[in-house]
Amino acid sequence: MSKKHLDFKRMLDDTDFSDPSSIERYAANLDGMTFRDILELGIAPEGESAPKDFGSKKYKGGMGTLIEERYFGYKANSDDRPDFPEAGVELKATCFDVLKDGRKSAGERLVLTMIPYDRPVSLDYDNSHLKTKLSNILLIYYGRDRSIDKYDQRIERAVMVRLPEEDMKIIRADYEKIISYIQDGRADELSEGMTTYLGACTKGATEATMWVDQYYEYFNTDTGEIERRRAKRRAFSLKRSYMDYVLHTYVLGAPRVGESIVRAGAESIDFESYVTGLIERHYGETDRQIAEQYGLEYTGNKAQWTTLVYRMLGIKNNAAEEFVKAGINVRACRVNKRGHIEQAMSFPPFEFKQLINEDWETSSFRARLETSRFFFVVFREDHEGEWRLDRCLFWAMPANEIEGSAKACWDETRKVIREGVELNPYRDASGKLKVTNNLPGMADNPIVHVRPHTSKAAYRFADGTEIGDISRNAYELPDGRWMTRQSFWFNKGYLEHILGL
Repeated sequence: MSKKHLDFKRMLDDTDFSDPSSIERYAANLDGMTFRDILELGIAPEGESAPKDFGSKKYKGGMGTLIEERYFGYKANSDDRPDFPEAGVELKATCFDVLKDGRKSAGERLVLTMIPYDRPVSLDYDNSHLKTKLSNILLIYYGRDRSIDKYDQRIERAVMVRLPEEDMKIIRADYEKIISYIQDGRADELSEGMTTYLGACTKGATEATMWVDQYYEYFNTDTGEIERRRAKRRAFSLKRSYMDYVLHTYVLGAPRVGESIVRAGAESIDFESYVTGLIERHYGETDRQIAEQYGLEYTGNKAQWTTLVYRMLGIKNNAAEEFVKAGINVRACRVNKRGHIEQAMSFPPFEFKQLINEDWETSSFRARLETSRFFFVVFREDHEGEWRLDRCLFWAMPANEIEGSAKACWDETRKVIREGVELNPYRDASGKLKVTNNLPGMADNPIVHVRPHTSKAAYRFADGTEIGDISRNAYELPDGRWMTRQSFWFNKGYLEHILGL
C-alpha cells in the first residue's frame, strides 16, 4: 500500500458521515486532483475490486460515481435519499467550461432525482425527496476539457452549497407547477422552459426508451373522453443558467449579478404573477410617460424600452438577479397600428456540417427551444403615433410544437443540406446580385423558418467564384461550397400568435 493510500484511507476512516462539516473537510482534499489521481488512491467499496470504465457513455453516473466509490468508498445506488442520509448531504459532480474569453461557465444542468411516472406523486414539497436532496449539496466542480481523456480532467473545487431561502421559495413553486401538470395527466406538455430555477429535463438512453406510459389519466374536455398519454421520462434538475450562478457565487467568489426583483422577506410566491403585477400597474401609459416617472431622458429608441421594463421591475440597471439565474430573456416588442410586430426573432447561427451530424434529442436547436424562457413586454402604437404599454407575459415553447413543427423544420433543413443546397444567383431590378436557396422558408412551416443570420452576403460557388467575406460571414457546406451564415427564425405570424395579437 502506498503512503498516499494510507493517508487518505485514514482521513476517510476519521470522517463523520453524520456531520456535513466533516464530510466537507474530507471532500476539500479533492481540490486540484484529477480523476486518475482518485483511482490511484486504491479506495473502493467493500468487497469490490474489479475495474470499471467510469468514462464510458454506457456506464451510468460517470465521474460522479467514480467519486462516490473510489474516494468516499461507498457503493453508488439509485436511492431516493441523499447520498449521506445521516447528514442529509447529496453529492453531485458537475463540470464547467472555459470560454474563448477565459470566463468560466457551468457546463450542464444539475440532475437531482427522477420524477416517477408509474406511481402517484405528491404536491407536498416539504416532505419530498427533492427538498431533502436540495438542503445540503456537496458540489464537486471539475473543468471539462474535451481535448483530453476524461480521467485527466481536473477538479477545481469541492464545496457544500446551501441555496438561499429566497431561491428555495421559487423552487417550491416550480416543483408544484411540475407536479400539477403530472397529476392532470399532462406530463407530455412539460418543458424545461416553463419553470424558473427547477426544471423537468428529459431522461432516457434512446428515443425508444425515453417515452413511457403515465400513471395519471387525462380528461379531454373537447371529446369528453379519458386518455392516458405517453410522455418522456423526466428528472428534476437545477437549470444550467442557475448552475452558472452557483459556480460564480460559491466557487469563484464573484459578487452577485444584478438586483433582485423579489424583495427580501416575501412569502412563498408565484414568481410570474409577482413580476407581471409590477408591469401591469403601468398598462395604458406611453413609453414617454414611463420614462418621465423614472427620471429618464426620453430617446424613443428600442434599447430604452428594455431599460423601461427593468425600471418598472424596480431594477436600476439592466440585470435582474432572478432573470440571470433563470436564463430568462427580456424582449420588448413593438406592435404597429396594423397590429403587426416589426421584427422577427432569430436563434444563433448554425454550422452546416455540424447540424447534419446532430441527433434531434441532443441537438443545440432542440436544447435551446426546450430550455428557453422569455418575458415579452408589448408596446402598441396608438392612433396618435404614441407607443403605449399594452401587455406582458412569460412564455416557453410548448412541447408539442417543439416535437412537431420545429422538429419538422430542423429535419427538412438537414435533408436539404445533406442532399446539396440549391444556390441560384440572380440580379434584381437595381442590378444587385442576390442568391436564393431551397432551405425551409416561412411558407413551408407554421412556426419556424431558415434565413440568413447576417445582412452581409458571402458565398463561394462550385466554380470558385466568391461573393463577400466568407471567413467572417459564411460557413462551409458539406460539398465544399460556402454559404452565408444561416439560423432558425420564428415566423412573424407565430410571434404575433404568442403575443395574442
